[in-house]
Amino acid sequence: MFYEVISLFLHFNTKRLSITLIIFIFMIAIISFIYIQNALGPMDSSASEEEVIITIPSGSTTIDIAELLYENELIKNKVVFQYYIQWKNVGAKLQAGKYSMSKRMSIEEIVQDLIMGKTIKETYRFTIPEGYTVEQIATLLPEQGLGTKEQFLELAKVSQEQEIFDFNFLQEALKQHKVEYKLEGYLFPNTYEVKKDASEKEILTLLLHQFEKQWHEDWNQVLLEKEMTLHQLVTIASLVEREATVEKERAIIAGVIYNRIKEKMNLQIDATIQYILGEQKSRLMYEDLKIDHPYNTYLYTGLPPGPIANPGIESIKAAIFPQENSYLFYVTKKDGTGEHYFAKTYEEHLNNIEKSNQNVR
Repeated sequence: MFYEVISLFLHFNTKRLSITLIIFIFMIAIISFIYIQNALGPMDSSASEEEVIITIPSGSTTIDIAELLYENELIKNKVVFQYYIQWKNVGAKLQAGKYSMSKRMSIEEIVQDLIMGKTIKETYRFTIPEGYTVEQIATLLPEQGLGTKEQFLELAKVSQEQEIFDFNFLQEALKQHKVEYKLEGYLFPNTYEVKKDASEKEILTLLLHQFEKQWHEDWNQVLLEKEMTLHQLVTIASLVEREATVEKERAIIAGVIYNRIKEKMNLQIDATIQYILGEQKSRLMYEDLKIDHPYNTYLYTGLPPGPIANPGIESIKAAIFPQENSYLFYVTKKDGTGEHYFAKTYEEHLNNIEKSNQNVR
């Protein structure tokens, strides 16, 4: 009887001990689950969106990355982060680089950024002014830390051996053997932002894409009506860009250019001489006007072989929709306004020149 009582007692306590152990293990599991879930979550879900910039060196191990994230208060537990990486088996996929993160990010979001390599792309922001030539652009960009002048100029020539810019609007320009820089006129003036290591080709392609974006398809019909090529129109737009300094005069000057072409008169545009010289002289000499060059509109009738600058959208519009007028001449007023006197006859033009000279006094 005694042994039966002892046996019953032990059996009862063993069952109690098993239940207690199960409950204990269950509680530990729940607590561990809650702890891990908390550790996997954001460091501070109520924190501001303020950026935390970290740089993960090349060759960093999972331990190194965990330490870096912990030091920058982006994760709550280094061990949990390492086990998460092991569980997902993505340790080899984490990429080095400079990252922008937030304390509101969970470990899952952080790891996803590291896998995808969402690094901070250091960029340069630059502006191409309206009326800049290819050579001016090629000088400007290296000053901004982008490429070399020599490479920009070489690419802008687009020789037949290196037809690397696949744009339909360049087809006519590429045929012009007397044009040194085939991209002249098509590098659209605007403000751009490119990655720090952008190549010269990528930058020029970006500018060409912007020209393509600005061009309206229905303008092609206008070209057909005018019996002009796009290249000829861009050339006129570049002349307008270099001659007009006052917005309201762009379409008027475009009208004068069309009128002189119609009358088979030499355009006699000073800006074409300055383009030949490669400098902006405040005053041209008679010797300059005699330079035997296909761009010399004092010697040769009609348009120069190509654009003399990269025109902005307003000059392009003026070339497409010029003002219909009877003017054949214009001269700057020289009164500081940048405006011009316009004339229908040469006699009237001479009077305007006299008037302009009087404004200087």
